[in-house]
Amino acid sequence: MFNKIFQLAALVFFVLSILAACSEKSGNTDSNKKEVADNKRKAEIVYASAKDINDMNPHLYKGSMPAQGMVYESLVENTADGIKPLLAESWEVSEDGKIYTFHLRENVKFHDGEPFNAEAVKKNIEAVQNNSEKHSWIKLSSKIESVNAVDEYTVNLVLSESYYPTLVELSMTRPYVFISPKDFKDGETKDGVRGFNGTGPYTLTEHKTDEFAIFEANENYWGGSPKIKKITSKVLPTGETTFLSLKKGEVNFVFTDDRGADSLDVEAMNELVDSGDYQLVRSEPMNTKMIVANSSKTGEPVSEKAVREAIWHSIDRETITKDILNGTETTAHTLFSPNVNYANVDLIKRGYDLEKAKEILDEAGWALEEGAQVRTKAGNKLVMKLYYDSNSSSQKTQAEFIQASSKEIGIELEIIGEESTSIANRRSTGDYDLLFNQTWGLAYDPQSTIAAFTSEASYLHTTSGIPKANELYKKIDQVMVSTDEDTRKSLYTDILKIIHEEAVFIPISNGSVTVVAPKNLNGISFKQTQFELPFEQMYFQ
Repeated sequence: MFNKIFQLAALVFFVLSILAACSEKSGNTDSNKKEVADNKRKAEIVYASAKDINDMNPHLYKGSMPAQGMVYESLVENTADGIKPLLAESWEVSEDGKIYTFHLRENVKFHDGEPFNAEAVKKNIEAVQNNSEKHSWIKLSSKIESVNAVDEYTVNLVLSESYYPTLVELSMTRPYVFISPKDFKDGETKDGVRGFNGTGPYTLTEHKTDEFAIFEANENYWGGSPKIKKITSKVLPTGETTFLSLKKGEVNFVFTDDRGADSLDVEAMNELVDSGDYQLVRSEPMNTKMIVANSSKTGEPVSEKAVREAIWHSIDRETITKDILNGTETTAHTLFSPNVNYANVDLIKRGYDLEKAKEILDEAGWALEEGAQVRTKAGNKLVMKLYYDSNSSSQKTQAEFIQASSKEIGIELEIIGEESTSIANRRSTGDYDLLFNQTWGLAYDPQSTIAAFTSEASYLHTTSGIPKANELYKKIDQVMVSTDEDTRKSLYTDILKIIHEEAVFIPISNGSVTVVAPKNLNGISFKQTQFELPFEQMYFQ
């Protein structure tokens, strides 16, 4: 009997031991799973974007610039300390400024394994040049005569004449960046590409249009594999939807995109920061937000300098920057802020002055009849359309505020919100009176914005209707090839005075790039290009 009891007790102990071991193993498994999940979370950024990444062909312009900046690279990089090496380790410029010799970084590969070398550089630059009309806004496209592979890692870029912004324009996010020659179609990129393989720190691994795009770390990146292993761009409506997604943890990162718009208003940003879970990081001022006026619309009110000046005087920039933008931007009274190269020019300040605006319109023959709310001249009403980006959390409010102040001086503004692609199309076709826009930014200016004055894809319609248009364009051509610093300064002064006097670019504020990110995300910084972020430098603590 005792033997049986002992055997039973031993069996029970054995079973309990097995159960305890299983329980411990299960606990360890759960703990391991949690650790893996935590590590995965710490290696991933999910950012909200109001628009899809679109076509990632770097030699065209439909793609998201922040996304393209992760995948593709240029020969050189524009930094706060000037031009630095990137895919080119060094370079020399001939005495006459016409030949640039680049010595390429060796042992760099495209994401598909193809070697990056002189032939790849030659094919890419020639592909861009074979679609030169598309790139007319960038003056370098009209200066390149040839590109030659001297040896496997040496390239000569030959220009028709000296062009001082060459290195700056080669450093831009597009079009002079490099995609694997295997992705070309019939040796070209202008009609699309077969894939999106660059040399950058991230590769595009999955894309579902208007939903998300996934970028994974390039483990063979020449600069070292990024610590953030996965970046997801998630398409979300701006405002409340993005805010709630951040609070739920569905996204964990937002930033000012390449439309110059934020996905959140300032109140939402502050609430997230106050929660203790998020940090707000803001760059130095990088651009000027403005209203662009179409001077080429002959016979329309916007073609008159007096009308443009009156609008300029009717805008209360102090209220916009303090109350609408909550101090996130500063007031702007000129096209470029004084810290931009060559832009510290003495220009007449047009301040907020409704009486001055009324006086200008009176003198120009725009009369406000008794009992009327809108001025008329020769039977025509002083009515214009102002277009704003419907995805911007602040442009609509600004447009409504400007509409109200314009009404006080007898101008009727019809405000219309559209997608950023539609706004860009209007700018290039001239189908607008007034529209919100911004300068290219610190790294590109003044040369890029000013070069765009002559481009149909950009600001030709803005500038072509002014009396001194031909003189303006001549000076722009001269400044771009000038090798003398004093001559360059003088020409830029003349250019800035002409466009300021004509009031075709009506400045509102100087903008920055804003990032809202998890509190424990380190390494957040900004590039001179403003539209890109160096995700490869970020890491979770």
